[in-house]
Amino acid sequence: MEATKPKILLCEDDTNLGMVLKNYLELNDYDVVLERDGRLGLAAFQREKIDMCLLDVMMPNMDGFAVAEEIRDINPDVPLFFLSAKTMKEDIIQGYKLGADDYITKPFDSEVLLLKIKAILKRNEETHREEVNAEFDMGKYHFNPRLRELTIDGKINVLSPKENELLKMLCEHKNDLLTREAALKKIWGSDTYFNGRSMDVYIAKLRKYLKEDETIEIVNIHGNGFRLVAA
Repeated sequence: MEATKPKILLCEDDTNLGMVLKNYLELNDYDVVLERDGRLGLAAFQREKIDMCLLDVMMPNMDGFAVAEEIRDINPDVPLFFLSAKTMKEDIIQGYKLGADDYITKPFDSEVLLLKIKAILKRNEETHREEVNAEFDMGKYHFNPRLRELTIDGKINVLSPKENELLKMLCEHKNDLLTREAALKKIWGSDTYFNGRSMDVYIAKLRKYLKEDETIEIVNIHGNGFRLVAA
């Protein structure tokens, strides 16, 4: 049976660039859904099973940032790249705050983009394939990484893959230091500034999950990382 090609949603309002990029990615064994409008792009994401999103920032009707916010509400972990001619630091930071895996400024090298896509998809595949056998008890909580379930008093929270992996690493280092570098390299692939900002967002999400037990705390160790304080 022929393997299913990864499906990429490409939202790009420049007709020539969109078609060139679509053809290039299809030549490299990707299935590409091309839309030239933000609203149509969001509709395609809701309709199709998408493995990765490439979003132009400046699009008619709905810009790339707005599309990304909607996509993140539907699927917090689908890999997401912004393509943009905007190089302002504020725009780049906004992209990463929305959970982007990368922010690529135009003009860009198609081969570099292809390598980035391959690396992100491979890492996601390995993360999903990885067997997680250990389970953890923290105060009133029980955590099953294999099922991505965090349970308290019969209430089950299903974590996203990144939330799950980050909490698992914190549990493995319970009451000890988990360095930012170690977490970033394992989960995000590199310890860049922007990946660090993304990780901070996930730490905040985990704190919300764990707030029902006052004996549990994720403590910032300034300049070094985090420590999960728990019985």
